[in-house]
Amino acid sequence: MPRLLEIPIFPLRTVLYPGGRLPLRIFETRYVDMTKSCIGEDEPFGVCLILEGAEVGAPAVPAMIGCTARISEWDVPAPGLFTLNTIGEQPFRIRERFSTPGGLIRALVQIEDPPPAEMLPLRYRFLRQLLEEIIAKIGVQHFPDPLQLGDAAWVAYRLAEVLPLSSESKLEMLAQRDPAELLALIEKEVRAAS
Repeated sequence: MPRLLEIPIFPLRTVLYPGGRLPLRIFETRYVDMTKSCIGEDEPFGVCLILEGAEVGAPAVPAMIGCTARISEWDVPAPGLFTLNTIGEQPFRIRERFSTPGGLIRALVQIEDPPPAEMLPLRYRFLRQLLEEIIAKIGVQHFPDPLQLGDAAWVAYRLAEVLPLSSESKLEMLAQRDPAELLALIEKEVRAAS
């Protein structure tokens, strides 16, 4: 059931998916303050792809869809610097957004349910095999634990994270709620690249 929530938005040059891992290095004052608040309140923040602007400096223009991120581990290797491990949780759509005087974007977002867990259909077994080859090549430590190679959406999201796809394709996959459609989008991209 969709629900509304006000959260800080962290615009990045990446798309985060439910279950995805996103390591971050936080040093800008607005994001250091955001991090402290999220840790202290055990609250998520939103990750959105940057449509215009940059990751540092003036507030960037974020995509209207994103994924909540929760801080799972953090460290302060130097004053004013956080290193974070975050996990993607739930997709959302921005309903309203504004910038604080400190330059942090906050938004009222509609939280959406991630795609339901569904068995990977046999016709997409080759996508599982492709993901297994990628995991073997770059290392299991780069993927969320536990591996869910039998789950349709999990396989599609992990491939979307590692394949060289356009930003538009990555956003389209985040917006998709049907695991079968998600796999079809991945299949189309894989076949176009071969």
